[in-house]
Amino acid sequence: MGFFSGQFSNVVEWEEFREDMIFWKWHNREIKRGSKLIIRPGQDAIFLFNGRIEGIFKDEGDYDIESQIVPFLSTLKGFKFGFNSGMRAEVLFVNTKEFTVKWGTKSAINIPVPQLPGGMPIRANGTFTFKVNDYVKLIDKIAGVKDSFLVEDVKLRIMAMLDQLLMKWIVKEGKDMFNLQSNSFAIANCLKTDLDMQIYDMGITVTEFTIMSFTYPEEIQQMIAKTASHTMIGDMGRYQQVSVLDGISGGRGQGGSAASDMTGMVIGMQMANEMMRDMSNPKQEQVQEKDSSAPKSGSEPGLKKPNFCPNCGQKTEGANFCSNCGQKLV
Repeated sequence: MGFFSGQFSNVVEWEEFREDMIFWKWHNREIKRGSKLIIRPGQDAIFLFNGRIEGIFKDEGDYDIESQIVPFLSTLKGFKFGFNSGMRAEVLFVNTKEFTVKWGTKSAINIPVPQLPGGMPIRANGTFTFKVNDYVKLIDKIAGVKDSFLVEDVKLRIMAMLDQLLMKWIVKEGKDMFNLQSNSFAIANCLKTDLDMQIYDMGITVTEFTIMSFTYPEEIQQMIAKTASHTMIGDMGRYQQVSVLDGISGGRGQGGSAASDMTGMVIGMQMANEMMRDMSNPKQEQVQEKDSSAPKSGSEPGLKKPNFCPNCGQKTEGANFCSNCGQKLV
């Protein structure tokens, strides 16, 4: 490094490029005559003077700054390079690609459920993509005070508000708490809109947000899986009775989490009601069957007639009415 290495550079380029770097600022060095600007694919170069945007250059290639850049700068287009004079400006290099970030809830989110006072603990994961879309806001809010900006910086801001927004849209769009995946597309679209508004002032936009999966506590997941598998056998009444008996004999009602205990209680009460209805139906059918098979009044076959009239004691001799008093005998 020579004596003048910190004073000027012959090449203005992105010197500390990283795939996860959103922008990097070249500054505090004089640009002398003969200096070149190098713009690589996927990069934009923004010339700044006293914090103002002087020019934005997007086409990749090598440029002579004196002849190809300075004439297009807003207030510096008349600048003349002298022997001892250089142009002191800053150049902000911006990564123009879309960044893809994986996300996941660090801890379970307790989603309010009427049957569960403590809520349903749910985890989720997926991806989101973003890109820079407004250089003025980016410079005003971030690049004015930072020399570089990483994907992790955006992720931290997104994750700080994601749990709260996730709870909000699961409650609004999650029509079936035990099958949230069926509504994941609608939930994700609502989240994308809200998150985009939250980082709008940074000059960054969320271009896509996806939810890969929802995860329930293990005990509840087993209940959901078992219920889904038994819906295929057709006899849910028998399945519910067997499930209750399995729970009693296996002792699964003890030692579980609060959420699983409450869920088991709700499902158990529903099963018990089903069992009571199923147990009462056969008796009702038997009564109906007996009533339908019972002989009706009148002289229907199979009825035994009395030998003597219960009213006057006259011998009946097999008649339907008493010949003495007219009493109906059958």
